[in-house]
Amino acid sequence: MIKKEISELKRLFTTANCSISRICGCYVDGEKNKKTEWKDAFLSLPEEDMFKYFEILRKALSGTVGKNLVNLDFPLDTEKEGGTQEFLLKLRNSRLLEDELLDDFYDKVIDAYDYVGNYLILLVHDAYDIPGRTTDGLAMEDASDEVYSYILCCVCPVELSKPGLSYNEIENTFQNRTRDWVVGMPDLGFLFPAFNDRSTDIHSALYYSKNANDLHDAFVQQLLGCPLPLAAAFQKETFQSIVSETLGDACDYDTVKTIHETLNEMLDENKDAPEPLVLDKYQVKSLLENSGVEEERLQDFDKCFEEAAGGTGPIFAENIVNSRAFEVKTPDVIIKVNPERTELVETREVDGRRCLIIAIDGDVEVNGILLRENLANGSPEKEGLD
Repeated sequence: MIKKEISELKRLFTTANCSISRICGCYVDGEKNKKTEWKDAFLSLPEEDMFKYFEILRKALSGTVGKNLVNLDFPLDTEKEGGTQEFLLKLRNSRLLEDELLDDFYDKVIDAYDYVGNYLILLVHDAYDIPGRTTDGLAMEDASDEVYSYILCCVCPVELSKPGLSYNEIENTFQNRTRDWVVGMPDLGFLFPAFNDRSTDIHSALYYSKNANDLHDAFVQQLLGCPLPLAAAFQKETFQSIVSETLGDACDYDTVKTIHETLNEMLDENKDAPEPLVLDKYQVKSLLENSGVEEERLQDFDKCFEEAAGGTGPIFAENIVNSRAFEVKTPDVIIKVNPERTELVETREVDGRRCLIIAIDGDVEVNGILLRENLANGSPEKEGLD
């Protein structure tokens, strides 16, 4: 799924557009015991409750594709009888009306989810009458030819509210606030089937993780049965390893700076594209070539790439470069540079030592204090006192 398709579904979570038929929940304590289960027709809920659920559901479709939001494909085995996809399809087709299927689903989530504490499993079913589109993207409400039937699951931590004082209006006094259990935003969730090309795709799902660097691999493998790509932080580490191993002793400041700049240019060119920029082996090699890496350094590239990234899935460009910062780090010093002014920093040997040279344009502050010395000629300015 791409950003535009995800945004289209998020717009359904308002009282004006809502078509959610059913909402179900299971409250689980820290010992993995089911404390309570409930189910309701969603449109029969009080409006105040609807707004709270809308907020949770929208959050489970929020984030960056390839980071917090991950497109998953079901292996063929999962679609056979008894497979994870086959079970989810039965659950979707039941419209959450079969208690036995719901109980089985809750048990599967509890077995797969490794969490210390209380949490709520939320599950909704919706049937979205997909409006047609004109060639210029305008919706045609009376031109629908498909209903997208889906389930959306959210797993939310439930924690005690913080202690404190509260005002009692009736007694006109301040007193210790009664602590209660509060449902937080989702830790993880998934949408099934996927809404690919604005149509139902039962062979895929969209997965959400609040922490982009911890995708809860065991949960996905056990409950959904889908292979996961590397988490965002590991994608970055993998790319760094590929560059470092390929360049060897030619991995110098200027080359790394050029790679950073080239990546930012690629992201800028792709900013209006519907899908995020994904780098495969050939695109990474092309990136290094365009950054001035010599041909002889690329002779072992295929081997370096396979050793670092073989079988790990896609590498998303947004996960491996920070377009808002350029960082130079030593054991004792960290320098952050405007990515558009990387030419201000260079490496040079001074008195037999490797040094970072920073060109200074304008004022210099140290711990918020403006320096008065003339840094251009190395001598302090002489200023009179009134």
